[in-house]
Amino acid sequence: MARLTWHGHACFTLETGAHRLVIDPFFGDNPQFDGDVDDVDGAVDFILCTHGHFDHFLDAIPLAKRTGAQLISTFEIASYAESRGVENTHGMHIGGAHRFPFGRAKMTPALHGGQVAGDDAGGYTTVPGGFLLDLDGTRVYHAGDTALLMEMQLLRGQVDLALLPIGDNYTMGPEDAVKAVEFIEPSAVIPIHYGTWELIDQDPHAFARAVGDRARVVVLEPGGSHEF
Repeated sequence: MARLTWHGHACFTLETGAHRLVIDPFFGDNPQFDGDVDDVDGAVDFILCTHGHFDHFLDAIPLAKRTGAQLISTFEIASYAESRGVENTHGMHIGGAHRFPFGRAKMTPALHGGQVAGDDAGGYTTVPGGFLLDLDGTRVYHAGDTALLMEMQLLRGQVDLALLPIGDNYTMGPEDAVKAVEFIEPSAVIPIHYGTWELIDQDPHAFARAVGDRARVVVLEPGGSHEF
């Protein structure tokens, strides 16, 4: 049994029993999280970053330094983290997979921006991505920040739980997220990347109604958890 806790926006803690992962750490400036990165209690073994924008990455470096967790992201982001004093990293890239102690992680395509927050010189610009995680047979897809992609059809039959952005403006909105559900055919979906600011305010229950019987939609409140 694994537990997924949503901290608002695209930030999650994933507890597998033996390991604790943080995905897209965004705590200090997150209106949906009460506190900052130092309030993340307990051991953290791995930090996964889909891309380098501040609302997905900026807390990764202090969290990795404090906990010693391995930071997993694109090669460029991992290299940038190393240049900022993070000692434990693993660089990957789109389409590549690697088996970690918690399971297999594969980086998937995403269509979005590539800036790395904090890299003022622009030397570490990279491409965005998502993660397809296989946790001993249970498959979780964190899409990251992305538009609707035809490549999502390649994930059909490979996803048990999909974490999909619905906020619009910066990512796909609810209508395209419904189409993503049609492409992927997951068993369950958790909507993410909405409600953080007025610009991306959406009604997740309206999204759930639009998905209908295509998948079970699990709507979490910030701080809420889903066991699977």
